[in-house]
Amino acid sequence: MTCFIEGKFDAVVVGAGHAGCEAALALARTGQKTAMLTLNLDSIAFMACNPSIGGTAKGHLVREIDALGGEMGVNADKAMLQLRMLNRGKGAAVQSLRGQEDKNLYHRLMKQTLENTPNLSIIQGEASEILVENGAVKGVRTAYDSVLEAKAVILATGVYLSGSVIAGEWKRESGPSGFAPANELTKSLIDLGFTVRRFKTGTPARIDGRSIDFSVLEIQNGETDIYPFSYMTRHVKKKQMPCYLTYTNERTHEIIRANLHRSPLYAGMIKGIGPRYCPSIEDKVVRFADKDRHQLFLEPEGADTHEVYVQGMSTSLPHEVQQEMYHTIKGLEHCKIMRYAYAIEYDAIDSLDLFPTLEFKKVKNLYTAGQINGTSGYEEAAAQGLIAGLNASLALRGKDPVVLRRDQAYIGVLIDDLVTKGTNEPYRMMTSRAEHRIILRQDNADFRLSAIGRESGLVDDKRWEKHLKRLKEYEKAQKELNQRKTPKEANAFIAAHGGGELKGAISYADMIRRNIPIKEIRDAFGAFRGISADILETAETDAKYAGYLERGLEQIARAKKLEDKALPADIDYMSISGLRIEARQKLNKIRPQNLGQAARISGVNPADIAVLMVYLKK
Repeated sequence: MTCFIEGKFDAVVVGAGHAGCEAALALARTGQKTAMLTLNLDSIAFMACNPSIGGTAKGHLVREIDALGGEMGVNADKAMLQLRMLNRGKGAAVQSLRGQEDKNLYHRLMKQTLENTPNLSIIQGEASEILVENGAVKGVRTAYDSVLEAKAVILATGVYLSGSVIAGEWKRESGPSGFAPANELTKSLIDLGFTVRRFKTGTPARIDGRSIDFSVLEIQNGETDIYPFSYMTRHVKKKQMPCYLTYTNERTHEIIRANLHRSPLYAGMIKGIGPRYCPSIEDKVVRFADKDRHQLFLEPEGADTHEVYVQGMSTSLPHEVQQEMYHTIKGLEHCKIMRYAYAIEYDAIDSLDLFPTLEFKKVKNLYTAGQINGTSGYEEAAAQGLIAGLNASLALRGKDPVVLRRDQAYIGVLIDDLVTKGTNEPYRMMTSRAEHRIILRQDNADFRLSAIGRESGLVDDKRWEKHLKRLKEYEKAQKELNQRKTPKEANAFIAAHGGGELKGAISYADMIRRNIPIKEIRDAFGAFRGISADILETAETDAKYAGYLERGLEQIARAKKLEDKALPADIDYMSISGLRIEARQKLNKIRPQNLGQAARISGVNPADIAVLMVYLKK
């Protein structure tokens, strides 16, 4: 077969999952001639697992992607079947949006967006080799032996690299949901110097909703009085579809325990490392043997299908065992399985091989994003895709990269964890990973990040005008929060909320700190007129947690002193005698860009940082 040049581009994105979509859009929208190479156009933005967007900490990522000019939040709002705010009973820092999505509609809308984006070409084909010359990427060779020439390449291969699907004793080379795997690219990555590992994930069965007895199940309705994912969406859909709650039971667990010898996970067929925070049902039954039941959520896959996703029952047990155990569950006694559950193994790289820009350390302008970096989840993938695509674009334009700090965004926490600490299992974003989570709330993502998106060229005029309008509203709310009411004006109101007689004037902010809702203050005194509900909520949260926010900002200022102390790229850590051997080895491998990053490396202690500070002074 004769090799031919299929096209010449500024950048090529390999993969069209959630990481690939954001990367391609970031590049094309910032003026780069971009090609998206995907195994199958029908798998663009495909939801291989749960048809949902958001969740604990993941909702934060979606709002941050949106604030930077990404597409996931916009698309999720359009394809939404149901929206809820998780952790309502907890503090504002951990409250997260979660949307049930119409799986097929989400794919169609994203494909339509990509097709209608200037500077972007979509090509169906399989990448087989990354072409490199003089230490810099120069293009991608396909399995057909054609070449896409490019100055930058972003690898967003998801779970397709050497993918294997497993259920019971059955195993087949495959991508998710029957899509073809990518079997040729791994060798090229190894040849380039990537460290490749084997990871594993899984998915539950999809059952026919017409065979479920919903009348005996606990219904979970959506919410309409909350803000959507995207700052560009005017309001949440009023018409939403319900989800339902049911549970496993002791009979379910007996069937699982009796068939553990047929589980690929326990029989040794699965070699890949799975996600600790999203275990299979057989893993839950073994690890939590004291629990007599586990929650299952029945969630619609779309408005145009009867398929229902059984969240919480991921498994790789044989099909006949799946049938038996599903039939033990309340409401599912006569359910019909449309798609059986399975586990999937795939190749991933060691994220310690990357710079904080997500560029590969050994090849200039070669970036990776998403599950190839060892993460799990659509939201984590999309966040990395946006940053990788944006940084590739900035590099091509001769501009400084975007590297978000841990105190700026959950995206900063995610990427810093990957490139500084690494991960030995599929990484999932959680609020507990963010040390500044009271500052990194999902309600204020645009205040934190829209200016960065604007400066990088990704936030367009329409989005920027919306941001400035919101900022003006917020500043107005802040001024009104400091307005004070005399005892004569406020005594009765304060008394009605359980307070004593005032001795002096009180501000609206102080009222909020007495746990009086801002909406009641507004109604009682005619304040905050013309300020939207979501801005009012942000202002209320900032007033309520003012003390914590102030202390958090002080901690950030102290930590930033270390972040500002850059470490030269050519330091030979092995020659610094005051460092412990472990620290030398870790520093030499990771090559931190500053003292702050060095201090977060596992195996580098405060004494090592002190040695580095002395070294820098010399």
